[in-house]
Amino acid sequence: MISIELILACLLGGALIGYTGGVLGIGGGLLAIPLLGLILGMDQQTAQGTALIMVVPAVLLTVRQYHRRNHIDFRRAALGAISSIIFTWLGARLALGMDAILLRRIYSVFVMAIALYYFDQSLGFSRRRRRSDKPRPDPESFGQVWYVAVGMMAGLAGGVFGVGGAVLVVPFLTSRMGYSQTGAQGLALSMIIPGTLVALATYAFHGQATWQVGIPMAVGSLMLVPFGVRLAYRLPENRLKFIFACMLVLIMALLLVRA
Repeated sequence: MISIELILACLLGGALIGYTGGVLGIGGGLLAIPLLGLILGMDQQTAQGTALIMVVPAVLLTVRQYHRRNHIDFRRAALGAISSIIFTWLGARLALGMDAILLRRIYSVFVMAIALYYFDQSLGFSRRRRRSDKPRPDPESFGQVWYVAVGMMAGLAGGVFGVGGAVLVVPFLTSRMGYSQTGAQGLALSMIIPGTLVALATYAFHGQATWQVGIPMAVGSLMLVPFGVRLAYRLPENRLKFIFACMLVLIMALLLVRA
């Protein structure tokens, strides 16, 4: 039986994670997973499944907030979403059959790789902009197959790690397809909605989701997501990338503490 104290703690934790997820466009799951393992002692698969309970409504609200401020092309998002569904299911099945410690180590490497990329982007952002004469790619010049490929990447990462599909494809959308940081975050999150539902259903079907913890975290998350998105649009792009990288390093540290 879950205690009142734990419910309140989950509400508060979910609110802080939701705010962070709103700022960074990640749904908050990347931060929730190591915290659930470290504080509640969940194994990697259960932490990922429980985090998905919080992530689903948080992503829906975050996408709505991003769309209100910067129109998301849902036709392109749908192309990515359709391709992500089957790859999310495949990734989730792969993760559920993997040793929990091995999965956590792979997850750690994934987080660190993304963090290093964003540190490089944020610290060298202005310098590269001044030195490079190469124009920024135009998102309108990319055909449908690109969005299908992006959805495949997002789905596989989201299935294996429970969350993280949007985190993986945002750098691709910004560096290769010319999207702004906030534009990429909004598009990536809208692509992963169906896949996230598939991932949650798969983890829950295999008993790897603790609803008593995930639901109050979801309620808390929804309270502060709009404020996080509001801050995201106020921050300069290079600063937003730097904060993103620092948050990923914090996640990595939490994973190492548990290891």
